[in-house]
Amino acid sequence: MIRSLLRACSAVLLIGLCGASHFCRAQGLSPRAYVIVPVHSNALTLTYSFQDGNIVFDPTLPISNSEGRISTEIVSYFHTMSLFGRSTNINVSVPYSIGHFQAEINGQEQEIYRSGLAPATVRVSVNLAGAPAMDVQEYSRWRQKTLVGASLTVQTPTGQYDPSRLVNTGNNRWAFKPEIGLSRRWTHWVLDAYGAVWFFTANRNFYSNDPLFPGRNQQTEKPMGATELHLSYDVKSHLWLSIDGNYWYGGETSLNGVATPTSLQANSRLGATAAVPISKHQSLKFSYSDGTYVRFGGDYQDVSIAWQYSWLGRPN
Repeated sequence: MIRSLLRACSAVLLIGLCGASHFCRAQGLSPRAYVIVPVHSNALTLTYSFQDGNIVFDPTLPISNSEGRISTEIVSYFHTMSLFGRSTNINVSVPYSIGHFQAEINGQEQEIYRSGLAPATVRVSVNLAGAPAMDVQEYSRWRQKTLVGASLTVQTPTGQYDPSRLVNTGNNRWAFKPEIGLSRRWTHWVLDAYGAVWFFTANRNFYSNDPLFPGRNQQTEKPMGATELHLSYDVKSHLWLSIDGNYWYGGETSLNGVATPTSLQANSRLGATAAVPISKHQSLKFSYSDGTYVRFGGDYQDVSIAWQYSWLGRPN
């Protein structure tokens, strides 16, 4: 009986860790995501992110001292183009994550280590109002006022995944996030606001062939709404600071059609970002965020640094 209870609690812990690690990546803070740049702009970005903190579970469970550390390295490529005369960009990101998790279940310590490719992400964004696609000469004469854009982020099932494990760096499913964004500038100040919904396909091979969950299992997840708000200030050209916040709600999971109510997320984060130019083509970006309210998942401090190399011109 005690062994079965420990196994059940271990499974709950692993499910929580899986959700915690996934949504720390999914719910980032991205100031100036809809700001316009000239067509044929390119950027290569290398990002390192470190997350350290607690993992929040149902308080009735016999789980205590739950902690996690996740290091993620991300390689991203960004390119802008014209689509029916509107400014459009595409961004492709490939992350690699290393995670250490631990907790005490009925006084017994449990530890997990994972390392591998996380899901690759593709984001396509189109300006709907406020600015047409512009070359460098046109862009130099243009001044931003109000921009409205739309984007679609697609998270692919390309991460490392082993169906015999509950915690993986990959998710074995697709995820889609349509989003509407607004950006308004007043001289040196820029206000950004985004609203989005995440949609998830089913993981049809979730934690299979285990004595606790025999056979092949299917995990589904309900849609999750997400909002972001950013206020930034231009200190000088290409040097800016921002205050960032977000909130997301939903994402309740079900296993073989049976809902897990404690997996409902109603979380928010608050942070700051600084972009610093270091040469004509290179810049650094520093960001920090922390959980302000976490109902379920990772209550992490997140510190990241990114190096970016940008250039103009068509790929040859």
